[in-house]
Amino acid sequence: MTKKSRRTAPHARAKGNPGAKAKANAKANGASQPRRTRPWTAAYGPGVPANLKLPKGTLVDLVDASVRRYGSKTALEFFGARTSYRDLGALISRAAAGLQKLGVKAGDRVALVLPNCPQHIVAFHAVLRLGAVVVEHNPLYTDRELRHQFEDHGATVAIVWDKAAERVRQLPADVGLRSIVSVELIPAMPLLQRLALRLPVPAARKARAALSADRHEEKARTAPAGRTVLPWHELLAAGELRKRHPRPGVHDVAVLQYTSGTTGQPKGAMLTHANLQANAAQGRAWVPGLKDGKETVYAVLPMFHAYGLTLCMTFALSIGAKLVLFPKFDVDLVLKALKKSPATFLPAVPPIYDRIAAAAADRGIGLESIRFSISGAMNLPTATVETWEKATGGYLIEGYGLTETSPIAIGNPFGPTRKPGTVGVPFPLTDIRVVDPGNVLADRAPGEEGELLIRGPQVFSGYWNRPQETEEALLEGGWFRTGDIVSVDKDYFVTIRDRIKELIITGGFNVSPSEVEDVLATFPGLSEVSVVGLPRPGGGEDVVAAVVPVPGTSLDPDALLSFARQHLTAYKVPRKVVVLDSLPRSLIGKVLRREIQDTLVAGR
Repeated sequence: MTKKSRRTAPHARAKGNPGAKAKANAKANGASQPRRTRPWTAAYGPGVPANLKLPKGTLVDLVDASVRRYGSKTALEFFGARTSYRDLGALISRAAAGLQKLGVKAGDRVALVLPNCPQHIVAFHAVLRLGAVVVEHNPLYTDRELRHQFEDHGATVAIVWDKAAERVRQLPADVGLRSIVSVELIPAMPLLQRLALRLPVPAARKARAALSADRHEEKARTAPAGRTVLPWHELLAAGELRKRHPRPGVHDVAVLQYTSGTTGQPKGAMLTHANLQANAAQGRAWVPGLKDGKETVYAVLPMFHAYGLTLCMTFALSIGAKLVLFPKFDVDLVLKALKKSPATFLPAVPPIYDRIAAAAADRGIGLESIRFSISGAMNLPTATVETWEKATGGYLIEGYGLTETSPIAIGNPFGPTRKPGTVGVPFPLTDIRVVDPGNVLADRAPGEEGELLIRGPQVFSGYWNRPQETEEALLEGGWFRTGDIVSVDKDYFVTIRDRIKELIITGGFNVSPSEVEDVLATFPGLSEVSVVGLPRPGGGEDVVAAVVPVPGTSLDPDALLSFARQHLTAYKVPRKVVVLDSLPRSLIGKVLRREIQDTLVAGR
C-alpha cells in the first residue's frame, strides 16, 4: 500500500462552518496556484484564451450584474410564461426576505427539493443572497434517500415541490427541519394554461376538496410537532429584505451537491461561489461566438444535478441568456418550445440528442437555430454526433467532469481540432496529471494509462463534515483524485479507459452499487446480492442485480424489483435481476464485482 502524505484536514478544525472550511481549502484547490505550462492550449478552438481572467465576485454579484445589464430582457421562460431579469431580481429579494423571516442566516443550509421551474431559480439565489448554503435534492427521492441527506446537512428550512412536500414533512423530528415552503408549479405557467388546469368539473372539485381535507387531517396526526408548512406565495409576501445582512464571500460554500464520489453513500460536495463562478466563466470562454444578452439556453437537464446547475442556470444567467425551463425532459415540450423560442445552446446527454433529432425529423421541425451543444455524463457515440450536426449545422462536442469539479474540467474544442472519441483537453486554468493509481506521486509516461488527477479553480473544497474522505480525495497541492483511468495522446487529448471506482452511470446519474445492495439485502429470502453496471449499446449502463436466494428457497425477481421501487429512486432500481448459485469472492471474502460484470456481459 502506498504511503500518502498526511496533513490536518481543515474540515476537522472548522466542523459546521462551511465558509471557514472552504476558505481553508481555497489555496489548495488551485485558486492560488502558480502559472504552469499548459501545452494542450495549442488545441483550443479559435478565440479561446489560454489564460482566463476569472470573475472576482460571488454568484450574488453575478445575478445583480445581469439584472442591471439586461433588466428588460427575458431571463426565464416556463411553458411560454416569461420573467424579465428585472422581475427576477425583485422576486429573489422578496424570497430572501421571506427566508430571513423564517430565521435563515449566513452559513445555514436550506434544502431545495424542486424540479426545473422559475421558483427553483428564485429560491436558489434567495438563499445565496443571505449568505446561506443551497442543498440540492432530486424531488423524486424516496423517504429513505431524503432522510439520509437531511440528517447529514441539517437544514432547518426546505423549499419543496408540492408533490414531494408530504415526503419531506414526514421526515423524523430529529433531522432538525423546522419549516417547509411548498411550491406549486401551476402559478408560474401562462394564464390560459393555469385556467385549464384549475377548472375541473364541479364533482371533481368537490372530490378534490374532500381528499385535501382528509390529507390535512392525516398530516396533523402524523407530522412532527412544530414543523410548519407555508405556500410559496406567502414566503414572497413577507415584506422587505433588511438591507443590513451578511453577504457571502467568494470562498464561502454556495452549494452542497450530493454525490456518491468514488464509492459508498452520497456525500455533500462543497462547491464555493468561486468554484461555480469559475466554471461558468470557463464554459463561456470555451464556446466561441456567444452573444451576451442574445442567446437562448434550454434547461432540459435537472438543476439538482451539477451538470444542469452550471451549464444551464449559472452559465445562462452569466451571459444574460433566456433560460427556457422544462420540469423534466419531454420531447414534445421541447419541439413545441422550439417554434416560439428557438434554442441556440443545448447542454444534454446523448439519448436526449437522439430523441430530439429523430422526433424533429419525423415532424419536419428544423433544428438549425442550435449552434452549440455540449454532451456529458456518459460516452457520446459518433453516430449521435453525425446525426445531430447534420440536423443543426452546429457543433456537438463531449465534455468531462464530476460533481467535485463544478462539474466540467475537460472538453473537446468547438472547431477543427476536436477529436471525437476523446473527452478533449483541459479547460483554461485547469491542470491534469496521469499517475500510478497505487502511487499518486508517480506520473505515467505519455500514452500510458493511469488515474486522472485534476487541479483548477473549479475543484471543490471537500466533502461536508467528511474530513477523512476529503483528505483521501484532495491531495497536497490541490490535486483531486477522479478515480478514472485515462490515457493522454501526443496532442494532450484525454480518453477515458476505465474506472477505479465502481459507480454505475445510468441516464447521466451516478448510482452507488453499495447503496442499492443495502436496500436489496433487506428483502426476505435473499442470501447475497451484488449490483453491477452492464454497458448499453450507444453508451451508459444498466443497473443489474446478481442475487443468491436463501438455500432451499426460490426468489421472485418481480417481487424484488417491486420492493426496490418502494425504497429507491427510479434510476437506481435494477433493470434486471440475475439469480446465481453463488457470488465470486476474493481470498479475503470480498465480492468480485468485476468478475460478475464480465460474466454477465459474456452472457454466461
